[in-house]
Amino acid sequence: QIDVKTAFLNGELDEEIYMEQPERFFVPGKEKKVCKLVKSLYGLKQATKQWLEKFDKVMISNRFKINEWDKCVYIKNTNIGYVIVCLYVDDMLIIGSNNDMIKTTKKMLNKHFDTKDMGRADVILSMKITKTSEGYVLSQSYYVEKILDKFSKDHLARTLVDVNLYLFKN
Repeated sequence: QIDVKTAFLNGELDEEIYMEQPERFFVPGKEKKVCKLVKSLYGLKQATKQWLEKFDKVMISNRFKINEWDKCVYIKNTNIGYVIVCLYVDDMLIIGSNNDMIKTTKKMLNKHFDTKDMGRADVILSMKITKTSEGYVLSQSYYVEKILDKFSKDHLARTLVDVNLYLFKN
């Protein structure tokens, strides 16, 4: 699992964008001037789009293919194996057929972006990942526990659905 630090600051702007000077950062005598942005910023409407475009370019230039059905899944097949990168905003899950391909992918990503290696994935998108002898299991128990903790366990019912509720076919 990898986290991209300050992901939206990696986006490159296609147009000229100006902003007012931030409070308390005025240059004396130039208070009415504005700042021309040379990079994307958090809060810009384009920030997410620009970050994703930059990420796509990096992945494609490194021979990854974008999944046709989920545009945030990148796949690279070679004669020595495969690697899959799943991107969710600034968090990535990297899956591969061998450790060398995973390490190479992590090095490539770190060369282009400031990343933090989170180690073996334990929880991603509030799903608990557990390795078993038969493969991996995804569970939402972690998320359910978080929600129960947040909203107090005092008001729990034995069932999650009202047993007297009758549902009609839509």
